[in-house]
Amino acid sequence: MKRSTKEEKLQSIIQSEKFLNQTQDLDVLLETLLTEARTIVNADAGSIYVVEEDRLRIKYAQNNTQLKKLSAGEKLPFVSFSFPMNEYSIAGYVASKKEMLNIADVYNIAADSTFKFNTQPDKDTGYRTKSMLTIPLVAASGKTLGVLQIINAQDSHANTIAFDENAELYLNHFAANATIALERASLTRAMILRTIKMAEFRDPKETGAHVNRVASFAVELYDRWAFEKEVPFEIQHKYRDTLRIAAMLHDVGKVGISDSILKKPARFTPEEHDIIKGHAVIGAALFNDIDTDIENMARDVALRHHERWDGTGYPGKIPPEVLENPFTPYQIRQGVSGEEIPLSARIVALADVFDALSSKRVYKDSWKEEDVYEEIRKSSGTHFDPDLVTMFFAILPRIKEIQAMWPD
Repeated sequence: MKRSTKEEKLQSIIQSEKFLNQTQDLDVLLETLLTEARTIVNADAGSIYVVEEDRLRIKYAQNNTQLKKLSAGEKLPFVSFSFPMNEYSIAGYVASKKEMLNIADVYNIAADSTFKFNTQPDKDTGYRTKSMLTIPLVAASGKTLGVLQIINAQDSHANTIAFDENAELYLNHFAANATIALERASLTRAMILRTIKMAEFRDPKETGAHVNRVASFAVELYDRWAFEKEVPFEIQHKYRDTLRIAAMLHDVGKVGISDSILKKPARFTPEEHDIIKGHAVIGAALFNDIDTDIENMARDVALRHHERWDGTGYPGKIPPEVLENPFTPYQIRQGVSGEEIPLSARIVALADVFDALSSKRVYKDSWKEEDVYEEIRKSSGTHFDPDLVTMFFAILPRIKEIQAMWPD
């Protein structure tokens, strides 16, 4: 196999950077950044970390060798933990010193080095980590945003080799530009979380943990759906990027509902529940005047995530003028059902209900796990898209991992 020239490799890096700059959601960007970096230097595995005050948190880990052991469509388990950002770990050293480390064999680190390699994950999985290239992601301001760690460079025969000077050159260049995309996505996420915080001030149930769970469930459901439907990668990437942001904003319309109802520490009366239903139209109205992919999907999700597959949900088909003035009284004349409901809203409907049933509220305890699953099974074809219910149970281990990652 002919090796790429430097010119070809740099051209591929430029294409990767363009791809990153089109990605808007922070989590999707981090996952994509790791994938693209590994592709550039033909690495078998890797991890990406973000800085949280004085600690590093692993966000995504990838491993082709381990992935090949799974069935088609399955994913490796989520890994989530944090550790001090100091010089005693490889990633911590790189983050604190803002220096790249290129280690030919992590089992042969010099005895006088302050940092050590933790061999326990290799023992747990049977994987052999060898070469490792670890790069700080440093903003123009000098602030360290995270760390990119690429593992086990591969030659053309899939043998593990050390990362050479070219790999350092390519990833240094890539990391410098990727950090710009990371800063932009971080600002977007911060603005979304502030918007959600406004809703949380009004509705104590609308927490950051809840919206992160729902958004993460939604992306996992879509990924499995896209795999089963053989959706092309480029379309899948763009959709999941937009979906995660739109899903986080699904209940933002609650900012327009009275505190006396939202903060009521008991079940709603039928009249109060009718008022609550207005949040779907209010939320959609917030995105009604802007025509971009994110705003269009956010409008669809806000408006339709309480529709039901059988057409008995809300708000149903509404006059166009209602979105211009969401406080206009109207009567539901006809429901929206089946595939009339946008895919994004059908996905968020299932994710949102699952999280609501699984979570404790001031007026109810969380349901037992098996009772939640039975309710979802029973609601297939009535409340939920039957295909998505099938996808839900196919990815149940991922769903449980997300719950553990974002506890209340």
